[in-house]
Amino acid sequence: MLIGFFSSGASGFVAAHCLTALLDAGYKVKCSVRSQEKADEIRKRRAPHADKLDFVIVKDIVEPGAHDEAVKGVTAVVHTASPFTLDDKEDNRKYLLDPAIKGTVGVLESIVAHNPSIKRVVVTSSFAAMIDLSKGLRPGYTYSEADWNPITYDEAVKVKNGAAAYCASKKLAEKAAWDFVEERKPNFTVATICPPMVYGPLEHSARLDALNTSTADVYRLINGSCKTVPETSFYAWVDVRDVGVAHAAALNAPSDRYFITAGNFTYTQMCEIIARHFPQLVNSGMTPNPAGAPPPPEHYRVDNSRSRRVLGMSYRTLESCMIDLVNSLLKLKATEEGTHYEAAPVSVTDVRTGDEHRSHALAGTGLTVCDCHGDMGVCSCAENTCACRGCAKKTETNPTGREVHKGPKQGMGSAPKEWKETENLCDCKEGECKAGESSRKKCQGHMEGHSAPIVLNK
Repeated sequence: MLIGFFSSGASGFVAAHCLTALLDAGYKVKCSVRSQEKADEIRKRRAPHADKLDFVIVKDIVEPGAHDEAVKGVTAVVHTASPFTLDDKEDNRKYLLDPAIKGTVGVLESIVAHNPSIKRVVVTSSFAAMIDLSKGLRPGYTYSEADWNPITYDEAVKVKNGAAAYCASKKLAEKAAWDFVEERKPNFTVATICPPMVYGPLEHSARLDALNTSTADVYRLINGSCKTVPETSFYAWVDVRDVGVAHAAALNAPSDRYFITAGNFTYTQMCEIIARHFPQLVNSGMTPNPAGAPPPPEHYRVDNSRSRRVLGMSYRTLESCMIDLVNSLLKLKATEEGTHYEAAPVSVTDVRTGDEHRSHALAGTGLTVCDCHGDMGVCSCAENTCACRGCAKKTETNPTGREVHKGPKQGMGSAPKEWKETENLCDCKEGECKAGESSRKKCQGHMEGHSAPIVLNK
């Protein structure tokens, strides 16, 4: 199945993780890019999936017919292209509204004209299309897919606030997609993905002086820019890897809006996580000390029940997201400075007992390896990214979550070749290993005095 993946650049922050999720789900993907150089860069970074990638150059998504060639030959479309900036713009129509609205409608027009056999289009929208900024923090209110940002096009053209203009662009672009389906009655149906603030590790070519908006939002918390914990503006978030998974899941889900969010957060919580796992950043003044930060004001809540129920989503914690993101930023900084960086380990909390076990992220893969051995009840690692060598998984036939899974779970794709060790493996559990110290056998379960490598043996 060939998926058309149309973005402002498949090497961008959210786009890169969407592409990963599509490839991991087994799809072949036809990517729109702005130049041949971008296509070459993506192909190089995705070398293990080179046979699943095709490219088409779309220099300007607003131009009429920009996607006419791109839609040919594909069976479904994922459209993520839209500008994201909260800065004030002199011309909202030129920089935000037209690219978002015309870019979305243009793709739909191209499908109708050049590939009417397409049955599903997944469009990246946003919590921005749902939130009513005029209501403020709305204590006691819970946002869901039923909510729409009430701003009109005429109001959006005139508004001077950059955040309000961006929110308007997302609302108007999503509404245009639903109106197109309602009025034109095409052969395809639409599903929209509505994430709030999107954070997570970098999986694309990035520079510290040109970070995407949400990553820059966190980088200021670790580079000395903020001397005190900043005030939170948007109180909902999601891990970018979960956003990617949601796009892939929506290809085969009912036509609907899906609010993709892990819940509420504050910058104070972010700084507390940084202080726990990267204390050197607080001690050196690079991260504001969260101790004594005022409590956040009462604010709205969010409801992600539809995405959990229909798409089968399970969301990463803010803790694991921030550790992976800060590690990736510090690694990028070290790379730019020509120094070495040793990633901090991840501490994963068991959701049943509250106990912790150690794990660490595998850089650039979106996978997390942990040492839970399946003996801690229900592991809190995200189901679609955990490469635990013994992760407990609760199932209908195994309600206590005692089933042990070794290696990458179904849907994760193959483990990179260099992480596989398929010879002379002992499949014992902790405390049961009969391989002696001098044995060539390597144990997949840790035990004292018998060191084992991390083995992703699929």
